[in-house]
Amino acid sequence: MDIRLFSSRVKVENGVAKVNAEGVYYRDLNALLRTFNGNGVKKMEIHNVYGQRYLGTDLEGNMEIDVYGTPGNDLGALMNGPRLVIHGNAQDGCGNTMNEGQIVIHGRAGDITGYSMRGGKIFIRDDVGYRVGIHMKGYRGKRPCLVVGGTAQDFLGEYMAGGVLVVLGLNLKAGECHRAKFVGTGMHGGTMYVRGEVSHLGREVEVVDLEEDDRRLLRSLVDEFCSHFGFNTNKILDHRFNKLIPVSYRPYGRLYAY
Repeated sequence: MDIRLFSSRVKVENGVAKVNAEGVYYRDLNALLRTFNGNGVKKMEIHNVYGQRYLGTDLEGNMEIDVYGTPGNDLGALMNGPRLVIHGNAQDGCGNTMNEGQIVIHGRAGDITGYSMRGGKIFIRDDVGYRVGIHMKGYRGKRPCLVVGGTAQDFLGEYMAGGVLVVLGLNLKAGECHRAKFVGTGMHGGTMYVRGEVSHLGREVEVVDLEEDDRRLLRSLVDEFCSHFGFNTNKILDHRFNKLIPVSYRPYGRLYAY
């Protein structure tokens, strides 16, 4: 790609590339990201993002990308190492089949966030939509982690097969429970930790007490969450967490003919 086409929109100083994405077609913007990735630019700032899809998709390496605005669907899909920081909300499919890296969202995220996520971490300050964590799985020793600061809509952790999903409910009032229905439906692997009470569980999951390993893992993830968003770890952890695990590793085994 000839970056001279973006000469009026790109400014590079001290290894940081600043891009004005206003009105830029999503394919051109992603081509520009790939051009800079691995070519001596360690950090990018993308300003005036408004719905461009697939930002960070299939990128490798350790580039840090700050996005200002609202990126479109499939943010960081198939991503393999970079760190995306979103200064705003994200739409649907964030982290779709993500392998490695980190996504930090200073706002909300939409439906199917973390869909088939296989590695890396996603931290979301506020709420998320429906079917978040669907088909999350561990892959070749990787353990994906997704932490939500607010609450979620229905079918949280649906068909979850691996990894760690944490929902903190920091915006819930005292005594208010998470209203998501069918939490963990079809879940057959992985672990969910929900701060506070859940009103409706899928029949494939059960609630168990936390063990010391769980508490260590939670502290590590909540510490990292707080480092991004300025919350207090001890205040968050000074509250009851429910651990949700699958009842069976073959919840639909009897539905198939052999």
